[in-house]
Amino acid sequence: MIPRLYCPGNIDLGHVLMLPDKAAHHARDVLRLACGDEVTLLNGLGGEYRARLAAVTRRGVEVEVLEFRQREAEATYPVTIAQSLAGGDKMDWVVEKAVELGASAIVPLAASRSVLRLPPERAAKRLEHWRAIAQAACEQCGRNRIPDIAPVSPIDHWLAGMRDKEGLKLMLSPVHATRFSSLPPPAIGTPVTLLIGPEAGLSDTEERLAQSVGFQPVLLGPRVMRTETAALAALAAIHARWGDY
Repeated sequence: MIPRLYCPGNIDLGHVLMLPDKAAHHARDVLRLACGDEVTLLNGLGGEYRARLAAVTRRGVEVEVLEFRQREAEATYPVTIAQSLAGGDKMDWVVEKAVELGASAIVPLAASRSVLRLPPERAAKRLEHWRAIAQAACEQCGRNRIPDIAPVSPIDHWLAGMRDKEGLKLMLSPVHATRFSSLPPPAIGTPVTLLIGPEAGLSDTEERLAQSVGFQPVLLGPRVMRTETAALAALAAIHARWGDY
């Protein structure tokens, strides 16, 4: 398999460009590529570029851009994962796997019962970390558009901004919910937003607020899933039932 490398910015056909430090390190020190080896470049804006290594030195790696290919691997429905902050490395897992499963955007939410609490400085660092995970996941899974990872937002502020947003809004809930299997498929291309609570679930106040701005409680099945599992199961269900698989 030809290695894929994330190279943000303009990529011009026929030009020789210097890879960013991270991509250069991966190509030279991890993959052990040499001059003449081919790679695929993506800048996250769509499509991909066939390129060949022109120089590999300790100072950097140069590549010659040979061809642009308008190849995409995006999902049938643009799905936003609104994930309440989860403890440990669970958010890393959700970001990585949601990108692999085709999520178009991820919104980390600070819910009242979230175990993880992030002051502004830590939140900024984690956001940078999550965006790097999304980039690496796109390299691995063949996507050419980097999903947006939004800054951490208080859930009530985010829900208030969702009142006038169009599309299908689903809130995963273990009780008093419509089974996902009974939902009719929306029109192709309809934006879908999945709201997932933290380990202890959304509070009653948060659930009521979500429903007041158009979120429909949905049950995935008879088993209660962990917060880091729920979004991924819902994404897979959407693809399986509504045509992406």
